[in-house]
Amino acid sequence: MTLTLETTGLKVQLRLADGWFTACDLSTLTPGRGVAALLPDGRQVAVFRDRADRLYAVDNRDPFTGAAVLSRGLTGTHQGRPFVASPLLKQRFDLISGQCLDDEAVRVAAYEVRAL
Repeated sequence: MTLTLETTGLKVQLRLADGWFTACDLSTLTPGRGVAALLPDGRQVAVFRDRADRLYAVDNRDPFTGAAVLSRGLTGTHQGRPFVASPLLKQRFDLISGQCLDDEAVRVAAYEVRAL
């Protein structure tokens, strides 16, 4: 049996200060896993697709270590809110707001996401 990626032609876009930016093809996102995308200003963003086909994006940089690793983190839910846990120190970040669930003084940027 051969597995093939879906070919919907849909693009995942993030809202930036100056408009919408195409980050990747929807077909590159595996539900429950993240991918890293490079923004025009050189920063990285972690883009996620959950099993209900909802899209999320947060900064890829883990603020506790400085490493660009959040796209490789584990996803889950806490009190009904989706999160990604950093693969390094395991802090959890809300995928909607960017708020750290383990330290309320810390947050990462969260982006509005759409697929067109």
